[in-house]
Amino acid sequence: MTIRALGWLTALIYLIAMPLFLALSGLDALSLYFGLIILMVAFAAALYSIEYISADVESGLISKSKAMVYYGLFHLFVLSMLVVVMVNNLGVMWAAIEMTTLVSAFLVGFYNSKGAVEAAWKYLIICSAGIVLALIGTILFSYASLVPVPVDANFLKIAFIFILVGYGTKAGLAPMHTWLPDAHSQAVAPASALLSGVLLKTSIYAILRYVIIVNGSLGPVFTGRLLLVFGLLSLAVAAGFILVQKDIKRLLAYSSIEHIGIITLGLGLGTPLAVYGALFHVFNHAATKSLLFFGAGNIVKKYHSHDFDRIKGVLRVLPFTGTMVLIGILALVGLPPFSIFFSEMMILLAAVLKGAYWVAGVYLFFIVVIFAGIIHHFSQILFGEKPDNLLVAKEPAGGKLVFVFLLCLICLMGWVIPGPLNQLLLAAVALIRGS
Repeated sequence: MTIRALGWLTALIYLIAMPLFLALSGLDALSLYFGLIILMVAFAAALYSIEYISADVESGLISKSKAMVYYGLFHLFVLSMLVVVMVNNLGVMWAAIEMTTLVSAFLVGFYNSKGAVEAAWKYLIICSAGIVLALIGTILFSYASLVPVPVDANFLKIAFIFILVGYGTKAGLAPMHTWLPDAHSQAVAPASALLSGVLLKTSIYAILRYVIIVNGSLGPVFTGRLLLVFGLLSLAVAAGFILVQKDIKRLLAYSSIEHIGIITLGLGLGTPLAVYGALFHVFNHAATKSLLFFGAGNIVKKYHSHDFDRIKGVLRVLPFTGTMVLIGILALVGLPPFSIFFSEMMILLAAVLKGAYWVAGVYLFFIVVIFAGIIHHFSQILFGEKPDNLLVAKEPAGGKLVFVFLLCLICLMGWVIPGPLNQLLLAAVALIRGS
C-alpha cells in the first residue's frame, strides 16, 4: 500500500467513526461532545496528512517506513484521547491522559531535529510533573470516596487544587504553559492541529469531571474563582507573548493559551450562558486552529522557515493557502460572522449579566490586545513583498479539501448551531451545572 493510499484509508476511518461514536450508548452528553470534537479534528488531520506526509516521503525528508510509524502514532494518539472521554473511572482517565503525553511526544520530536528533540523532552518533563500532581489529586479524591464519613471541605479543596494545577499543566493554563509553545511549534503540522485542537481540551474535560464532583459537595464558588483566576492569567500571558512573537507556529501556540483561558473563564463564570459559550468555544477553536496550523504547515514547507522576517507575500506565493489563512485569522481573532465571535460574545455577555463587570472589562481588554497583535503579524506575512527566489506554488487539489471542510464548519456555526449539536450542548451544560 502506498503512503498516499494509507492516508486516504486513515481519513476514511475517522469519517466513519464520527457517526458510530455518536451512536454509542452509555456515554453522557459531555463525553459524546468532546469525543465528537476529537474525531472531527482527527479526520481533518488525517485528510491533511495525505499530501503533507506523502510530500515528505517524496522529497526524501522521511522514509516510507517512518511514514508508516507516523500513522501508527497518529492512531494511538487519537485512541488515547478517546479513552480519556469514554471511561467512567477517574484512575483510568488519568492513565489515558498520561498515555496521550507519551505518544504525542514522539510526534513532537518526529523530525529528530535538535529543536524538535528538545521540545519533546521539555514536553515530557513538564507534563509528567503535572500528571504527578494530578495523580495525587486523583488519590485524594479516591480516598474521599472510600471513607464512610463525609470528608472536610478543606480536604476537597486541596485535592481539587492538585487536579487543577496537574491537569492545567497539560491543558496549557498559565503559568504551567511553558512546554506548549515549543511542542506545538516543533511537532509535525497535523500533530500540531491535534495538540492544539483537542489534546488541550481533553485535560479541560478531566478538570470538568472534578468540577462536577466538587460543586456537588461545596457549591460552585470555590471552583469558579480558581477557574476565573487561571483563565484571566492565561489571557494576560498570551497577550504579552503574542505581541512580541516572531515565529508563526509559536504565535499560534500562544493563541491556544489565550483560547484555553477563554474557555476556562467561561466555565469559571458558571452561568448557563457562560458554560454554553465555553463548550461552544471548545468546538470553534478546534476547527479554526486546526485550519491555521494546516495553513502554517504549508507556509513553513514552502518558505523553509518559521520566522516572520523570512515569510512575506504568502498570498502571492501560496494563493489558496494564503486566502484560507487570511479567513482563518479573521475567524480566530473573533470577527463576525465566524463562530468564535459568537462563543466569545456569549462569555462576555454572561459576565455582564452576572454583574462581574471587572471580569468582563479585563477579558475584553486582553482579547482586543491579542486581536491587534495577531492582525499586525499576519498582515505582514500575508501582504508583504514575496521573496524573488520563490515562484507561485501549484497546490494539489487533494490538499485543499481539508481547508474547505473546516471553513464550512467555521462559517456554518457562525450562522446556526444544528439542532442535534445544540441539544448535546444543552445536555452537557446541565450536567456540568448539576441541573
